[in-house]
Amino acid sequence: MEVLLVLRLCCNCTYALLYKPIDRVTRSTLVLHDLLKHTSKDHPDFPLLQDALRISQNFLSSINEEIDPRRTAVTTPKGETRQLVKDGFLVEVSESSRKLRHVFLFTDLLLCAKMKKTAVGRHQQYECKWYIPLADLTFQTLDDSDSCPSIQALPEHEIEEMKIKISVLKNEIQKEKKAPKGQSRVERLRKKMNEQESWLLLHSPTIPFRILNKHGKSYLFLLSSDYERSEWKESIQKLQKKDLQSCVLSSVELQVLTSSCFKLRTVHNIPVTSNKDDEETPGLYGFLHVIVHSATGFKESTNLYCTLEVDSFGYFVSKAKTRVFRDTAVPQWNEEFEIELEGSQYLRILCYETCYDKSMLNKDNNEIVDKIMGKGQVQLDPQTVQSKNWHMDVIEMNGIKVEFSMKFTSRDLSLKRTPSKKQSGVFGVKINVVTKRERSKVPYIVRQCIEEVEKRGIDEVGIYRISGVATDIQALKLAFDTNTKDILMMLSDMDINAIAGTLKLYFRELPEPLLTDRLYPAFMEGIALSDPAAKENCMMHLLRSLPDPNLMTFLTLLEHLKRVAEKEPINKMSLHNLATVFGPTLLRPSESESAKGQHITCASDIWSHDVMAQVQVLLYYLQHPPISFAQLKQNTLYFSTDV
Repeated sequence: MEVLLVLRLCCNCTYALLYKPIDRVTRSTLVLHDLLKHTSKDHPDFPLLQDALRISQNFLSSINEEIDPRRTAVTTPKGETRQLVKDGFLVEVSESSRKLRHVFLFTDLLLCAKMKKTAVGRHQQYECKWYIPLADLTFQTLDDSDSCPSIQALPEHEIEEMKIKISVLKNEIQKEKKAPKGQSRVERLRKKMNEQESWLLLHSPTIPFRILNKHGKSYLFLLSSDYERSEWKESIQKLQKKDLQSCVLSSVELQVLTSSCFKLRTVHNIPVTSNKDDEETPGLYGFLHVIVHSATGFKESTNLYCTLEVDSFGYFVSKAKTRVFRDTAVPQWNEEFEIELEGSQYLRILCYETCYDKSMLNKDNNEIVDKIMGKGQVQLDPQTVQSKNWHMDVIEMNGIKVEFSMKFTSRDLSLKRTPSKKQSGVFGVKINVVTKRERSKVPYIVRQCIEEVEKRGIDEVGIYRISGVATDIQALKLAFDTNTKDILMMLSDMDINAIAGTLKLYFRELPEPLLTDRLYPAFMEGIALSDPAAKENCMMHLLRSLPDPNLMTFLTLLEHLKRVAEKEPINKMSLHNLATVFGPTLLRPSESESAKGQHITCASDIWSHDVMAQVQVLLYYLQHPPISFAQLKQNTLYFSTDV
């Protein structure tokens, strides 16, 4: 106890002597930064404040250069140097629940810690949960996964609902900032948003990262992307190539090491937008078009494909996947994807070699067993990608070069419903014109796409959510527009995600939404009713009010989506997921109507109250018992069709 007391006193004295003066300069620098931000450039004090800020920043830079090597290393009592290599926030599954941990990778061990709760004004400290010497650390194989802690995954609709709530809060914060006395409310909203984003960060990761100590005890982390898992695994394996010795830390050594983590850490805050400064870029909202051209640098022929990830709500998600290019060292994909961005700042590309060894097939649906050949990322610079022209770039990864192009379309432009100039096709043509020409109750394109999805895509993970190849979708669009004779052959050969994407594009490009502009305000009012009986009467009455081609097409799509959701355990697409994908597409008003009602307020308003309601409208009908066209029309005799 006396030794510990002496150690604490020494640490406090050293901190007071060395760090307090630097902390004062740091605080002064922040104050100068704020003063400059709120001082007009014409003010006589502006140049003086600039000079003072420059002097402070130069002083801190010189101090950091001198102390950085010492701050990133810890010397043990045995004289060994232990250096911090990597740290970050990870979700650990502990005692069947998710816990947010700060994980520190040192040159000889991995330490898992959590932040202690401290009184106001006290210095924050970490508490060590466990550590594993790298000499004793192994990665758990799929054969060992039976002994692994179970993964508790929330239904995806709960994740989506939380995203909606966060987006609504973001919009409220932006509005309050413009209000005369909105600052106090902004702080309350920020606090609430921080809580919701932290919840999302805790519950959204699903990709397992398992490690074992020498006694066979298993530890499970959940990560949001395969890129992140690969980074941690590669960093550990690189250190393990050195001649490492197993070690056991005494309680004093462990306390000293854990205490040093606060100063050594390179990641200070959990990656949520509420922790960002107002001046930081909010990211891009809209659609990123990416063409993955080719890759070079492979030493031998193999089966290769790429996946694309973008950041969203503080974590990365996989958005698209190229075809597998078989038995080649120079794959030429030339595939285009349309990726929806939700405040995104980075694009990641991972290149995989396909594993066909059946003994390596994954037991966990979220685990990718294919080998990562290379990975890299680029920052999405708004000025570069918002150009109308394609921007070509190259990512270098482990000697491999992947060539790609990208351009960005804002949400305002991409959501416009533009009638087609050629009325002889089907895209951009009113649905009643198409059905009358075809002498059908439901457009041919809708029937054929649904039939193909149900034939071979209903078990596809992420069907209707995963992006299809844009070039394939455009080829199908042209084939349907020109009524190509071999359309059925094209459909049977085409990737199923491209067919699903073609169906979504057809509804998105209708000059008027399937549920019509005229009835849109009534749908918004009907879904907001709190009385179940009144809501039922209203929502059924609105369906009766639809034109026959619209109603028949909607009911056909509705039953199809219900059949897709029946396979949710396999395809991971719940009714709520499907409502999120199709709701805005089927209900979003045409440009003229949305301009009248100001339904789209700004580029970042991706989950406005209207969009939430659009999702809820479709979800209501998806959760409703089967709806018969004949029964609806029979009841029309007893109801007025005026809305």
